Amino acid sequence: MVERGDTVKVSGDAGTHDGRPSVRRVAVLGAGLIGTSIALALASRGVEVLLSDPDAAALRLACELGAGSPLAEGDGRPVDVAIIAAPPAVVPTVLRDAQDRGLAHVYTDAASVKASVVSAAERLGCDMATFVPGHPMGGREKRGPGAARADLFLGRSWALCPTAKADTGTVERVAEVARLCGADPLVVDAAAHDRAVALVSHAPHVASSAVAARLLGADDDALTLAGQGVRDVTRVAGGDPSLWMEILAHNAAPVAEVLRAMAEDLARAADALAARDPEDAGGAEPVRDLLVRGREGHGRIPGKHGAATLPEYTIIPVVIPDEPGTLGRLFAAAADAGVNIEDVRIEHTPGLPLGVAQLSVLPSGVEVLSRALAADGWSVHPGA
Repeated sequence: MVERGDTVKVSGDAGTHDGRPSVRRVAVLGAGLIGTSIALALASRGVEVLLSDPDAAALRLACELGAGSPLAEGDGRPVDVAIIAAPPAVVPTVLRDAQDRGLAHVYTDAASVKASVVSAAERLGCDMATFVPGHPMGGREKRGPGAARADLFLGRSWALCPTAKADTGTVERVAEVARLCGADPLVVDAAAHDRAVALVSHAPHVASSAVAARLLGADDDALTLAGQGVRDVTRVAGGDPSLWMEILAHNAAPVAEVLRAMAEDLARAADALAARDPEDAGGAEPVRDLLVRGREGHGRIPGKHGAATLPEYTIIPVVIPDEPGTLGRLFAAAADAGVNIEDVRIEHTPGLPLGVAQLSVLPSGVEVLSRALAADGWSVHPGA
């Protein structure tokens, strides 16, 4: 049993001693972005995937993409695991129906809230001994099977929120599904999960939408000046409002708590800016406090390989033409120099066939890489 607030990593390998997965037949109920991405990942590992979706067009597209084959009614052979990739309000009903017809030995779901799903499943009389509520921490602002990717969950956490009725073997079976998808399974209490995703996912989505909503009143000149910063902040605001309304409704209290705290910070910053005397250097202290705490909070986000403390990288800007093969040549040049590119992002230049590749490298490699790229003809701007 997992005590409230605890998190436990589930160790193990994705498969048996001979390298084959012990999870060999899976049913994915829901052929949207998440369901199809899970199916693609499992299929790529040799798992037989059976798909179903009330939307015949979505099911057909998912199958054409190689995610699996349609689930036939009355097969008679239970699959190893059934994964319900549906909105939280739908999961309990789909679960009860699947269990009533003996679809699988073990069941899980992929909804982004857990406490309400568990409560509703218990009210419906679902078998909680064979059900492990789950949440793969991967997604995109796009939706539908056409946006699915087999690598969507690589290196991501996958929350498992079993009740006390689920035994170790049942939890391990679902953990293997997560590992087959390239994710890191983590057992956590359902309520603790919902508080966590309110902080790291749900409230940030609302905040992103608040920033993006300000752009509705902007004139064309202002939008032309939009750079990568505002694109980063508003990216997730492109998500489907109907889907997000359901997610937020099922996690309302934890999200509201985070949003109130954000609103208090912003209100104090706004008041300080509005009242600040330009000659008073200390008049905007609440703003500085927010910026400092923001930087410190950002530094706590796990980075490469899940490291809790991010190493200090130096960014080397390199001007690149918008031509096929450019990034390949750039990475090859870095490899020839013996310098690892830890991260990369591309800033596009509006109206011009150029961009800037911002290469993140360890400080020890900055001079070596800068010299090597410059000698190879690249326009390098270290320190810019």
